Amino acid sequence: MNQLQAIKAFARVVEMGSFTRAADSLDVPNATLSKMVKELENHLGTRLLQRTTRRVTVTPEGQDYYQQTSRVINDLEDIDSALNATHSKPRGKLRIDIGSSTATDILIPALPDFIALYPDITLELGVSDHSIDLIGNHVDCVIRGGNLDDSSLIARALGHAEMITCVSPAYLKLYGVPAYPDELKNGHRLVSYVTHHNSRAVPFKFMQDGELIEIKAEQRFNVNESNAHLAAAVAGIGIIQTFTYCAAAGLKTGELIEILHDWRPPVYPFHVVYPQNRHMTQRLRVFIDWLVTHFPPRLNGTLAK
Repeated sequence: MNQLQAIKAFARVVEMGSFTRAADSLDVPNATLSKMVKELENHLGTRLLQRTTRRVTVTPEGQDYYQQTSRVINDLEDIDSALNATHSKPRGKLRIDIGSSTATDILIPALPDFIALYPDITLELGVSDHSIDLIGNHVDCVIRGGNLDDSSLIARALGHAEMITCVSPAYLKLYGVPAYPDELKNGHRLVSYVTHHNSRAVPFKFMQDGELIEIKAEQRFNVNESNAHLAAAVAGIGIIQTFTYCAAAGLKTGELIEILHDWRPPVYPFHVVYPQNRHMTQRLRVFIDWLVTHFPPRLNGTLAK
């Protein structure tokens, strides 16, 4: 038994939550992967994984073994990477997850520069507003906005996005222009963005002179994807709060009009996030370093052309 290979096989099953997905990611037959894990369990004299016809779960002994061996594997890979870095260019697949509007307006327009610098890195971009399990989905890093709740992840700050309140001209003809945030409670239609992790509508937020005002919308029309959220405002369905860079094109053409400018929402932080117990490959390191340099520290409407 090659114990190091068996440990790596076991770790991949833990991270993917499936023998089949782990075997596919390692490009080995499922039977070969199962045999390596079984030989490792026999060598240790303990059960690491509990298998059923539907799922694979990690035993308490397996979880402890995974945590300890992950550090050893990471140390070995760090040594290898340090030696190889001076002799080879970063290569291989890099899986990135990012929100829809941030991908469309910020990351993708900047990516030609990264691709030119690192042509041997294959980028696989997962674009959605869903929160994902980085380990389970075998994603290298996630670019997300908002507060960070998971202490098991490492985050590097990228910048802050400015936000505005906006609406279509057609809507204003029907309902009038609100002069104060409290007027939104009186007959106005608000289109809220709904987060995936708790399915709750994000309240409208307004800031002036250090005072934060929150207003919850009536549950008439909510959207859980940023581009569709913007489209709802353009269609005249209601008032939205969105990133300035998302609305910039609509503001320029007149499809959207900013309202309540003196009560702009607080800025919205963005981070690149990756698991702390996963080895940072050379390709991930250069991508994050590039991203920190190229991601605008303060996102505003000047980015969208």
